[in-house]
Amino acid sequence: MLQSISHFFQSLYDPQGLQQLISWGGPTLVCFIVFIETGLFAGFFLPGDSLLVTAGIFAATSGVSLQLLLVRLLLPVMGCAIIGDQLGYWIGRKAGPAMYRRENSFFFRRSHLQRAHDFYEKYGGRAVIFARFVPIIRTFCPPVAGAALMPYLRYLIFDIMGGVFWVGAMILGGYFLGRSVPNIGRRIDYVIAVVVVASLLPVVISILRARRAVARGEAR
Repeated sequence: MLQSISHFFQSLYDPQGLQQLISWGGPTLVCFIVFIETGLFAGFFLPGDSLLVTAGIFAATSGVSLQLLLVRLLLPVMGCAIIGDQLGYWIGRKAGPAMYRRENSFFFRRSHLQRAHDFYEKYGGRAVIFARFVPIIRTFCPPVAGAALMPYLRYLIFDIMGGVFWVGAMILGGYFLGRSVPNIGRRIDYVIAVVVVASLLPVVISILRARRAVARGEAR
């Protein structure tokens, strides 16, 4: 059992292994991973962006039509992404300030929560949309919005927009890339590398800006 679990997590971060997981688990597995990443603190380490892009490429190279992709993968994953965020929102709504006093653990990092809080403070309601495209932030932003008592209807509208844009951009981007580039499946390592760098870039920039702000404050 432990070996199977270890192999599963190793496959998540190996491009070829990720393709094999998608082939084995299909849309159900993709939906489950997206739900965990967006709905529970424990999912902050899951590779949502690379998973969705790989799923799109795999669908294209497997000959799946665009109509079938929409019904079997795109819409279900959008639904899971939105429902996952709703769970995160209500966790934050119920837990409130207690979240910020929670001790660090393997599945929870207070620093991630604070980073999402700062992100929310900076962008307001738009953060619900923007957070979808930033790893870690997309996991912790929904509880922050809930703890901040953001009106639920407003949150829901932003969240639906964000879920549709994020899932659509990742899966369709991978799908059309797979349709337009011959043998892209053999170069999946490079594609995933680009996706990972692009998704982590906003996080790196925000950290560097925060450090510069601290340095300026100390200089004064």
